[in-house]
Amino acid sequence: MTQPAVSNLDLDLDAAGLFTPIEVKSLKLRNRFAMAPMTRAFSPGGVPRENVAEYYRKRAAGGTSLIITEGTLIPDPAAGPDSRVPHIHGDESLEGWKGVVDAVHAEGSAIIPQLWHLGVERGATPRFNPDVVTVSPSGIALDGSPVGRAFTDADLEEQKQIWVDAAVNAKETGFDGVELHGAHGYLLDEFLWEQTNTREDGYGGSLEARTRFPAEVVAAIRAAVGQEFAIVYRFSQWKSGHYDARLAQTPQQLERILAPLVDAGVDVLHPSTRRHWEPAFPELSGVEGERGLAGWTKSITGLPTITVGSVGLDQVFTGAWGKNSTAATTSLDPLLAQFARGEFDIVAVGRALLSDPEWVNKVQQGRLDDRIPFAREHITSLN
Repeated sequence: MTQPAVSNLDLDLDAAGLFTPIEVKSLKLRNRFAMAPMTRAFSPGGVPRENVAEYYRKRAAGGTSLIITEGTLIPDPAAGPDSRVPHIHGDESLEGWKGVVDAVHAEGSAIIPQLWHLGVERGATPRFNPDVVTVSPSGIALDGSPVGRAFTDADLEEQKQIWVDAAVNAKETGFDGVELHGAHGYLLDEFLWEQTNTREDGYGGSLEARTRFPAEVVAAIRAAVGQEFAIVYRFSQWKSGHYDARLAQTPQQLERILAPLVDAGVDVLHPSTRRHWEPAFPELSGVEGERGLAGWTKSITGLPTITVGSVGLDQVFTGAWGKNSTAATTSLDPLLAQFARGEFDIVAVGRALLSDPEWVNKVQQGRLDDRIPFAREHITSLN
């Protein structure tokens, strides 16, 4: 689906507003551009080294004011499937992250790690810790098949502490906040989605019950890191391989999901979409039927929101990791129109920054024709 033409021809589509500062507790940003989290598995043994520090430093030097790192595995042996994904625990990994943080800070940008547990998406035969059983809310994969086992009550208490330990590690390492990965069918999202959460205790059933565990994780982290350390929460309607999935069928249902997270201590919400310009509830009429998921999230909660999804590119990310995948650059007018309507506060840029570390500076300088199109080789490159 291509980006729509901007309907209001009188709208001033000046990008200057995206280059104004914003401050949310410990996050102090010089502009509204963030780097979206993208896993590349370039940290053997879970340790980010000099090449990872240089990779993020280049994007900070290129104008991106907030780096959201690739997913970092929290200290649970069942958190992930790949030994090359960085950890947010262990002395060597944390020392490696300290080098990354210092390199990004030296360029005047902020950086937060994305805390990640794949839950059932780790699979039944992971390469990393293959002897550890995969765990999830109900032991049910996204396709409905049984995988691993369900959490016990004792597991849930231990799991909350694991998330807290990861967040405290991030704060002590010098990060400017944390993002919890609660999207795309991973662990926290598996609690929210009724297909993967069939629990019959207080953590399953209604929307509020399914939100209970993610909210308890947020509240526990908030108690451990204090009031001024920023907590970002990423969520999505879609799931990996299930792009038509919807947690919320209506704005009212979305409010029932988000309210407990906000009450628990979330500071910024990061609704993940595949196309930032798509309406969240297109069945509604008028302006409400045109509003994106970030716009609805901001309207419902009043919190700052991050929009994301194929920013500056003409193809969605599906298949982006596949052989010969490419995407051409495209107009930013739909993004600027959304910003002018107040639908988001920060925009996360993904593949465009993989291919072009200077992307944000080029936008600020009006050098849109100099942007570099995306190609798969930019994922596998060490740059």
